[in-house]
Amino acid sequence: MQTLKIALRQRLTEVAQYWNSLSEETLRQRPAPGKWSKKELLGHLADSAQNNIRRLVVGRYEIGAHIVYEQDTWVQAADYQGYRSDELLQFWTLLNQHFIRVIENLPEDAYPLLTDWGKGTPEYVTLEFVAEDYLRHLDHHLAQLRKG
Repeated sequence: MQTLKIALRQRLTEVAQYWNSLSEETLRQRPAPGKWSKKELLGHLADSAQNNIRRLVVGRYEIGAHIVYEQDTWVQAADYQGYRSDELLQFWTLLNQHFIRVIENLPEDAYPLLTDWGKGTPEYVTLEFVAEDYLRHLDHHLAQLRKG
């Protein structure tokens, strides 16, 4: 988990520098109809942090906890396009700092505990996988953020 914490802290710095270099117009622009803007993409990453924090915490005391989320509904419900850009970055940053704190306090004996994140059918993953996959998911979307 140490490597994961270091990587997440690096992402916080990188994203802040990149985000602050962009205009509001660029942050709000959707690359195509039905695609998320950079603001909505960062909002989605905030939603991902919230849901994965919940998996890591609930998964410690409720084996097989079923925690899923509908990403488009979350993005729409939060109206990330309407956020001030600096507040959205701060929100995402604070959630990731909290995510780091949660994994710092995740005891090793909790790593193999299972949680269910399957939509429709059960899909059990370990809490360790949840933490590691969060970084993979984050990196996937950060590449999209920089590209679009």
